[in-house]
Amino acid sequence: MTAPTALDRAVAFLRCPHCAEDLRRTDASLRCPTGHVFDVARQGYVTLLSGANNPHVADTAAMVAAREEFLAPGHLDPISAALAPLVADAGAAEDGCVLDVGGGTGRHLGRVLDGSPDRVGIAVDLSKHALRRAARAHPRLAAVCCDVWRGLPIRTGSVAAAINVFAPRNGAELCRVLAPRGTLLIVTPTGRHLAELVGELGLLTVASDKRGRLADTLGPGLVLRSQESVTWRRELGHAEVRAVVGMGPNAWHQDPAALAEKIAALPANVEVGFSVDVSVYRPAVS
Repeated sequence: MTAPTALDRAVAFLRCPHCAEDLRRTDASLRCPTGHVFDVARQGYVTLLSGANNPHVADTAAMVAAREEFLAPGHLDPISAALAPLVADAGAAEDGCVLDVGGGTGRHLGRVLDGSPDRVGIAVDLSKHALRRAARAHPRLAAVCCDVWRGLPIRTGSVAAAINVFAPRNGAELCRVLAPRGTLLIVTPTGRHLAELVGELGLLTVASDKRGRLADTLGPGLVLRSQESVTWRRELGHAEVRAVVGMGPNAWHQDPAALAEKIAALPANVEVGFSVDVSVYRPAVS
């Protein structure tokens, strides 16, 4: 008998994006009782989108390739290292899956799952380019294409821990899917993040009131329990600088030719500081 895949195990936590009914796996598809069918892509991910058109722009193939290039040497692994014990601690309080909202290539969720050996992980993202990689990032990680602004195709109260790293977040939906004693971990950059590159390359800056705005976007259903800052430094060559710029929102705001000139003017190796806040939220009723 064929061993169950990550998606087979994750179906217990998924729901139909059209009617919110439970899903079940049948061969190469997921189906709900009312007849909605979702084919599993040959790369292993499944698309659970409601509606015909995507209202939001997903990361491009070039952005995902840049992210994979930058993540591969472990430049952002301190984030995973900070998240893993927090997720493991959350597991003691609730049953359920680990959800990565805006999970990208699955790098962070895969390392978090290493520290929670009994958990199933689900990475949701709008970029199919990213999900093709996420589907093979970890044997217990299922990859699902969805639009977080339209709703998460996740059963209510089924998430023991959710993580969100530099990604969009829908506060109402996160509150809905979290178990009563579930934990939401949000990673956001501070004003010191990539400071050595921001001025030299004209990168986007972090809003001074970002912490307050984060709480506002989540709404009253989620309460901040703790927050810690994580900082580290890395020496980056020009190729790595191009990758870190190209993997995120800066990719949409930079002229490639002008950016190439600015990077060429940098020293061959630049010591760059990384700085993020890890915020721990829980449902207000817990």
